[in-house]
Amino acid sequence: MSGSLAGFLQVGLLVLALAACYKPLGDYIARVVTSEKDLRVERVIYRTMGIDAKADQRWSVYLRSMLAFSAISVLALYLLERIQGHLFLSNGMTGVVPDTAWNTAISFTTNTNWQNYSGETTMSYLTQMSGLAVQNFASAAVGIAVAIAMVRGFMRSRTDRLGNFWVDLTRIIIRVLLPLSIIGGIILIASGVVDNFTATHTISTLTGGSQNLVGGPVGSQEIIKNMGNNGGGFYNANSAHPFENPNPFTNWFTIFSLLVIPFALARTFGTLVKQNRQGYAIVSVMAILWLASASLISFFENQHSGIAATAAGAAMEGKNVAFGIPGSSLFAASTTVTSTGAVNSFHDSFTPFGGGIALFNIMMGEVVPGGVGAGLYGILILAIITVFVGGLMVGRTPEYIGKKIRPAEMKYAALYMLTMPTIVLVFAGLSLAFKVPRSVIFNPGPHGLTEIMYAYASMANNNGSAFAGLGTAATWYQVTGGIAMALGRFIPMILALGLAGSLARQQTVPESVGTMPTHKPLFVGMVIGVIIIIVGLTFFPALALGPFAEGLH
Repeated sequence: MSGSLAGFLQVGLLVLALAACYKPLGDYIARVVTSEKDLRVERVIYRTMGIDAKADQRWSVYLRSMLAFSAISVLALYLLERIQGHLFLSNGMTGVVPDTAWNTAISFTTNTNWQNYSGETTMSYLTQMSGLAVQNFASAAVGIAVAIAMVRGFMRSRTDRLGNFWVDLTRIIIRVLLPLSIIGGIILIASGVVDNFTATHTISTLTGGSQNLVGGPVGSQEIIKNMGNNGGGFYNANSAHPFENPNPFTNWFTIFSLLVIPFALARTFGTLVKQNRQGYAIVSVMAILWLASASLISFFENQHSGIAATAAGAAMEGKNVAFGIPGSSLFAASTTVTSTGAVNSFHDSFTPFGGGIALFNIMMGEVVPGGVGAGLYGILILAIITVFVGGLMVGRTPEYIGKKIRPAEMKYAALYMLTMPTIVLVFAGLSLAFKVPRSVIFNPGPHGLTEIMYAYASMANNNGSAFAGLGTAATWYQVTGGIAMALGRFIPMILALGLAGSLARQQTVPESVGTMPTHKPLFVGMVIGVIIIIVGLTFFPALALGPFAEGLH
C-alpha cells in the first residue's frame, strides 16, 4: 500500500469514527452537566468536601473556586515532586530540583504538560500516578467546566449565576473522563502499550547484546494523557516510544482519543442552547481547519529537498518508520490544533514549512478543535468577534444565540484575543534580548527563532509540545515558562467567565430579519477568515523571519 493511500485511509476512518461519536457523546455530556440527580459517590464527595451541590454560583464565585482549586493543585504537585524520594514507589528517584518541580507543577495543572525532564529517569511511579495522572484528569475537567459555564451564559437570562464549579468538576471527572479512560486504557494495553511496575525490561538486540528498557504504569496513564489533551509522556520520547505507542493502530487510536471530546463539545453546545445547527457550524470550522492543517503538513513533509530526503522518498528525519509521513503528519496536525502536546515525531526535524504549519496551528489559539473545553470557549469568543464584524458591515447591533454583543462583551473578547499574543511576543522578545537565554539556542538563524517562538507559543497556549533544539531546562526557561503557562491558562479563563456572566445578565432577544444567520456556510467562512486574519496580522513578522525565511532559503 502506498503512503498516500494509507494516509487517506487513516483520515477517512478517523473522520467516520469522530462523526459516529459526535452526537452520542456530545448529548451525553450535555445530560451530565444538566442532570438534577447526583450519583452516590458524588454525594459522598460533596459531604466530605463540605460542598452544597444545590448552590448556584455567581461567575465571580465560580472563578474563585476554579482558581483556588488550581492553586492548591500546583502546591500539592510541587510538594509531591520535592519529597518523592522519601515516599513509597520511589523506584530510586530522588526529589525533583526546585525550578523543574515549579515548572512541572504549573505545567500539569494548566493542562500544558510541558516537560523539561526525562520522565522515566526523573519522576517516581507514585508521582506519575498520584500527581501527574491526577492532574491529567483534573486540568481537563477544569477546562470543560469553564466551557460549560460559558455556554450557560447563552442559555440563561437576567441572572448572574453560572452553575456550581465543584459539581461540574466532579461530574465531568466521574461520569465522562473516568469511564472513557477505562475503556480506552483497556484498548491501548490490549494493543501493546505496557502497564506494569517492572523497573527494567532486559531485551536481546539484533547484534546479540542486551539492553535494559524502563517499564512502568504507562497504559493506564496514556489514555488520559491524550483524551484529556494533556500530552505529557511517561517517557522522554513521548508517543514516539514503542512502549507508549507501539504500532500504527495505537497511533490512530491516540489521534482519535485526543480529538473525540473537543469535537463532541460542539454538539454539547448546540444541544444546551437548543440550536443544534449552531453546533454544526462550530464543528465545521474546526473540521475544515484541522483537515487543511493535516493536508499541508503531509504535503510539505513529502517534499524531497536534499539528498537524504530524496533517497528516503520524503523528509523522514526524526520520524518513526512504523508511522511514516502520513501517521506523523496527521499526529502533528492533530496535537497542535488541540492542546495535547504529545509527539510521535520530532517537530524540529520537520521541513521548514511543515514545522511552520504546526507553529501556525498553535498560534491560532488551538480552537480547531482546541483543548478540551478551552477550544470551545475560545471558538465561541471568535464567533462573537465575527458577528461583531458582521454587525459593523450592516450597521446593526450584533447578536449571537439571542444575546446582544455590546461594548462590555467586546472588551472581554478583545482582551481575550490579545492575551496569548502578548505573552508569546513579550517572552520571546526577552529571550532574544538577553544573553543567557540566547546561549542555549542550539540552532542559530531563522530555525533558532522558530524554536523560541514555538516554545512560548506552546506554553502560552497550554499545548506543551516542543520544537527541540532549545535548552529549555535552563533556569530562565523554567521560570518564565511557568509564568507563561499560568498566565496563558488563567487570564483567558477569567475573561471567558466574565464574558459569560455579562451574557447571562442580559435578556434573551428574539431573532429578527436583521439578525445575522450564524448557522450557515457564510458564517462558517467568516469565522475561518477571522481566525486566519487575526493570526496573520499578529504573528506574520515572526513567521516571515522564522519558518518562511528558512523554507525560502
